[in-house]
Amino acid sequence: MPIAQLYIMEGRSDEQKERLIASITESIASSLDTPIDAVRVIITEMPKQHFGIAGKSAKQLGR
Repeated sequence: MPIAQLYIMEGRSDEQKERLIASITESIASSLDTPIDAVRVIITEMPKQHFGIAGKSAKQLGR
């Protein structure tokens, strides 16, 4: 059973996350020749101030 764990910054809509889950699931199933119902996707959202880019938080950088 393939499991994809994704880390994204908060702020995306539920619809965007649903599309992401569907897209990743289809890609994994196709790439690994595994049944689509065997694929699991876990999304972990993090606050922008918990994600650093070049020594600054994404929130500080306005991302």
